[in-house]
Amino acid sequence: MQQQYFVDVILPIPVEKLFTYSISEREFGFIKPGMRIAVPFGKSKIYTALAYKLHRNPPQVYEAKEIHQILDETPVVTEQQLQLWFWMASYYMCAPGEVFRAAVPGVLLLESETIVFKNEKFREAEITLKDDEWLVYEALQHQPILKVTEIAAILDKKNVLPVLKRLLEKDVIRVKEEIHEQYRPKLVRFIRVAPAYDSEEALRELLDTLNRAPKQREVLLSLFSLSAGTIKPVKLKDLQEKTGASPAVINSLLEKEILEDYHIQTDRVGYSGKPVSDTKELNEFQTKALGGIREHFRARDVTLLYGITSSGKTEIYVKLMEEVLARGQQVLYLLPEIALTSQLIYRLQNYFGEKVSVYHSKYSNNERVEVWNNMLQGSSRTQIVLGARSSVFLPFSDLGLIIVDEEHEASFKQFDPAPRYHARDVAVVLGRFHEAKILLGSATPSVESSYNAKAGKYGLVGLKRRYGNVLLPEMELVDIKDKRKKKRMKGHFSDRLIEEIEASLAEGEQVILFQNRRGYAPVMECNTCGHSPQCPSCDVSLTYHQTRKQLRCHYCGYHMALPLSCVACGSSELDTRGFGTEQVEEELKSLFPEARTGRMDSDTTRGKYGYEKIITAFEQQETDILVGTQMLTKGLDFRNVSLVGIMNADSLLNYPDFRAFERSFQLILQVAGRAGRTEKRGRVIIQTYNPYHQILQQASMNRYGDMLTDQLNDRKQFRYPPFYRLIKISFRHKNYNTVREGAEWYTGALRNYFSTANWKREYILGPESPAVGRIRNRYIKDVLIKIPPGQNLKAVKEGIGRIHKSFSAIALYRSIRVAFDVDTY
Repeated sequence: MQQQYFVDVILPIPVEKLFTYSISEREFGFIKPGMRIAVPFGKSKIYTALAYKLHRNPPQVYEAKEIHQILDETPVVTEQQLQLWFWMASYYMCAPGEVFRAAVPGVLLLESETIVFKNEKFREAEITLKDDEWLVYEALQHQPILKVTEIAAILDKKNVLPVLKRLLEKDVIRVKEEIHEQYRPKLVRFIRVAPAYDSEEALRELLDTLNRAPKQREVLLSLFSLSAGTIKPVKLKDLQEKTGASPAVINSLLEKEILEDYHIQTDRVGYSGKPVSDTKELNEFQTKALGGIREHFRARDVTLLYGITSSGKTEIYVKLMEEVLARGQQVLYLLPEIALTSQLIYRLQNYFGEKVSVYHSKYSNNERVEVWNNMLQGSSRTQIVLGARSSVFLPFSDLGLIIVDEEHEASFKQFDPAPRYHARDVAVVLGRFHEAKILLGSATPSVESSYNAKAGKYGLVGLKRRYGNVLLPEMELVDIKDKRKKKRMKGHFSDRLIEEIEASLAEGEQVILFQNRRGYAPVMECNTCGHSPQCPSCDVSLTYHQTRKQLRCHYCGYHMALPLSCVACGSSELDTRGFGTEQVEEELKSLFPEARTGRMDSDTTRGKYGYEKIITAFEQQETDILVGTQMLTKGLDFRNVSLVGIMNADSLLNYPDFRAFERSFQLILQVAGRAGRTEKRGRVIIQTYNPYHQILQQASMNRYGDMLTDQLNDRKQFRYPPFYRLIKISFRHKNYNTVREGAEWYTGALRNYFSTANWKREYILGPESPAVGRIRNRYIKDVLIKIPPGQNLKAVKEGIGRIHKSFSAIALYRSIRVAFDVDTY
């Protein structure tokens, strides 16, 4: 009997099990785990799968199909990556394929495309064609193959499948699936003199012959001049810029074989300068903190650095990075916001030059593939990787240190789609796979990290003095309820805030204003009947955006033109409720017409360099007042900011989340930390309707310890992390009754299953509708499971898995989308 060979693959789809495909003996010897393979799946679709395991055992319940083709010569995913991905799939209760899809840049996941070509045996006289069918047939007379998108353009309609179906039935066309490589390396075109003219005599004769072609002669002389000034090859673009020659002149030199062109592959993102500055000398407090970190790293893998704002944490990170690079290892520097990378790239490249690579979602797929490939090849460009949460998926070969800056940030949490992971927690596991050290840094550490440090699980190092002994900003709570009574408000600005802004501007200093809502106003309301326009697909009011004259939904993206009258009663008396960054910016322009104002929110930072342009303009003092949302609060370093204003602190506190108070405290202290980072003491004005609120009092006096104690006491009493683990199960369906019945069945099954483990009824909460109960026309029900200390988390997940299989077997509930969020934030 002939020996059979098989490969188990990971498909980038939400299917729990791996699939087995048959391969030849030669392929068996060539394929390695981590290589991409194109495989057929379903009726006709071809997917990019990842080879996981090679063996000789045929599948028991289905016949193994043959693979379509091998896409790589060497693995694009390392063994340690695969280990991490399977751990994530198990821990975060999702399929390995979902982790695979989230991990790799999109252009590496090639999917097949339907190709249409004519049936050569078809005869026109045999059958009559409709007009749209005839258009497709005619197009195939001139072009041998057509893509579905091209047929849609020919017919000028989106849905062309009925037309193709009729053509297939009439035997006019044939279709097949083809897979295409999407990544295209960037090739730069260079130019040089042909080898035939290397000698001086040949060159002299050439120049003499070109006397009658002065433009060609000038191009040739300019090329000599450029070549003499650099040892690098000369780009065709540089030659054209210097000479101003038209492409026709250069092409004629190429045709005469006097010049020759060639291409060199280059990275799309690169650093062309040289390191320009040595790292700063640490002060005594930083030196002590650095020594403490090293000491803890001897005994533990994870250390928490609690350093107040502007205490110089980045310089400590740089010293640690230098030590790791000296050992020839890699560093991963995780940041919560892309906005932070623009400042840090400049600082780190000043120290480390081209050893720094950047990886985040604002980079194109091709740029991310280049970072990925550089890491696989062990390029010196990837010794330091600076990036957002997706950087944990990269193919590290010898990781020595992971720095998680602003570790408390909710931006490290991925909510949709799966895997719903927290980058800080994944970084800890990634570090253990690589035997690397993990440093968590924050001015306001998360309650969980502080608890782990107190319990001795993490090392703890404090840095409680600002760099240069600069004082922490002076914080003042302003009661805007009282100010409104006394008529001391202008729009949303209290007299105190206006007074401080005037003082800062008079001294040539800059101001940051924080408002945690984008748009102009969250609600537009009719004064006559009280109607407020709602999103047709979500249970939320439409937000008014004045710059676009639109009402927009921030959940699904639906938008409509600003109505001139109420759609319910026809009244033209429309007014807004609440305010966002746009309205703050408008009021600023009327209050301070001479000041240059800017706005930084997700509306103004959509472009690739959106963050960079705004931050650079503010750094170079081209903007006097910067209004922004949360992205302003995270670690940005502006030397000339003397005043920070928080427009409405209550909007942070009044949120249905057990972490609302902790996050409010963190946000207030983080945004306050942007003020007074030089010798002059900064000022912070916090506007609130409730100045005596416990969290606001603690934040204004920088009492992190008191906040931590209160939060730990509350969470212990009400069974929340870090004492209890949480798993949230979300149910979504377009029919409300279906999702309600399905969620109730699931919850009942959970309660029955866990009643045998002596769980209390309060450990399973729900099903309940969340604050926004419908998004994108799907109704939502949530169930929250609290797992008590000492309970085996793996056993709980296995129990949920059994219930989920039973649930999926019920035909009525099969269409309900169920999502698991482990350690929900």
